[in-house]
Amino acid sequence: MAIIGLWHYRKHYKPEKLGQKQEDKKKPDEIIGITVSKNDNFSQWYQEVVLKAEMVEYYQEISGFFILRPLSMFIWNQIKHWFQERLDEMDVEEASFPTFLSAKSIEKEKDHVEGFAPELAWVTKAGSKELETPIAVRPTSEAIMYPYYSKWLRSYRDLPLRLNQWNSVIRWEAKQTTPFLRTREFLWQEGHTAHLTEEDAGKEVLEILELYAQIYEQILAVPVVRGRKTENEKFAGAYYTTTVEGYIPSNGRGIQGATSHCLGQNFSKMFDISVEDPTGNGHIHVWQNSWAFSSRVLGVMVMIHGDDKGLVLPPRVAQIQTVIVPVGVKKSTSPKEKQMFMAKIEDIAKKLKLAGVRVWVDDRDGYTPAWKFNAWELKGVPLRIEFGPRDAVGGVISYCRRDDGKKGTIPIEDISAEIPKLLDAIQKSMYSRADASYRQHRIQVNKWDDVLPALDGKNVLLIPFCLETRCEGRIKELTTRQEDMSHIPDERRPPTMGMKSLCIPFEQPSDLGHSTRCLNPECGNRALKWTMFGRSY
Repeated sequence: MAIIGLWHYRKHYKPEKLGQKQEDKKKPDEIIGITVSKNDNFSQWYQEVVLKAEMVEYYQEISGFFILRPLSMFIWNQIKHWFQERLDEMDVEEASFPTFLSAKSIEKEKDHVEGFAPELAWVTKAGSKELETPIAVRPTSEAIMYPYYSKWLRSYRDLPLRLNQWNSVIRWEAKQTTPFLRTREFLWQEGHTAHLTEEDAGKEVLEILELYAQIYEQILAVPVVRGRKTENEKFAGAYYTTTVEGYIPSNGRGIQGATSHCLGQNFSKMFDISVEDPTGNGHIHVWQNSWAFSSRVLGVMVMIHGDDKGLVLPPRVAQIQTVIVPVGVKKSTSPKEKQMFMAKIEDIAKKLKLAGVRVWVDDRDGYTPAWKFNAWELKGVPLRIEFGPRDAVGGVISYCRRDDGKKGTIPIEDISAEIPKLLDAIQKSMYSRADASYRQHRIQVNKWDDVLPALDGKNVLLIPFCLETRCEGRIKELTTRQEDMSHIPDERRPPTMGMKSLCIPFEQPSDLGHSTRCLNPECGNRALKWTMFGRSY
């Protein structure tokens, strides 16, 4: 496949800047390399990586919005293509509904939309005229889609109705925005389906959830925990919500990856979506699901895999999987020798392309190999091939892995088979490291006195929990630090954020038994499930 060129490097970047330490008169965003350590200043590190690796650009005209650059869109489209193929196999059809919803629709489902109300963006004028009735930009599409489900569904023979759309939504965040994680506009898919029975709906909920888990684990090399949200954390108006939950090692926070909701009959009763009962007993309200994941997945991938040099991309989503950098070409090399040498490199690239590898030859003049190495490490390219005259004589290529820095050589005659294997090994290794970290920091806690130390140790906790909503809120209050810590330097100041429930994992560590109490010291009720709690995004 075609790979975009690198004209922007030639136009904007000067080799001598890359990798230099921050100069006193320059701001971090004016220096090409990453200026801070991931461990020392995670927030600034993240902002620099997504900007300097050319994933995003800040939209200067309106705060809270970001431009997704070609690298981000390539990754998003790889995920989209994989997911869409599986939706096609499930007979989920694609649709597109309007961007706007009326105030009347919002009023009809006000209990559901109430949670979105502070984030609604309203259109009040068209040209120079005030609209008689303001319209809102969708934060989600239930109120837009479901009146038409009511119109289209008449008989049980019309079921299941399974529609998905790829679109963007607007949620006018009041908090500080962060690329991919918290933005006022983001890309997502949203599936909305209708079924005859609870059993049919429930089966689909778990099928979709497993696809979400595979996106993270198989495509992005990110481990997740599958589970069900507590009543307190489920989607507003849902019967129940299932989720995949990730973990960010650098700050110990949990992060919601994607959700698949069984809406029950709540919305079908609200919008009068009913069908003829197959038993002949009048009409019954359908069972509905909704499910979605968003461009947040890109931010999760960056935070987990990136390092102090920049991005580290899983090969399956890397726009350039292998870059070939010529080395050992000197001023004394004759034009004919250089031409013959570059022909060998092009032959190597051709073999890799035929083997299905997305490859790029960096043959730019005026840039040293060392500068090119740093540039491609910043961009996260999984595998770098260094090829020089000595390699040509030896009939080998030399390589360096981005994920762990390991180097080696491969005979040129074997690259068509060995490079794809090496990329696959990188993908698996990235997942294994991330999974080991998540398991190490997902710990069971049986004593309340161990909770705060465990949280401060950058862990998410599995605790015995009674599942009561009031108790859950109290746990968050009890783990929120209230004392004034302004006298403690920032780098040593412990987090003040309390912990919230992340999910009730499907995979329970052990049977709690009848005698186990809820870990909340003020509760005393029987614990019903091991529940994962943590500080979270």
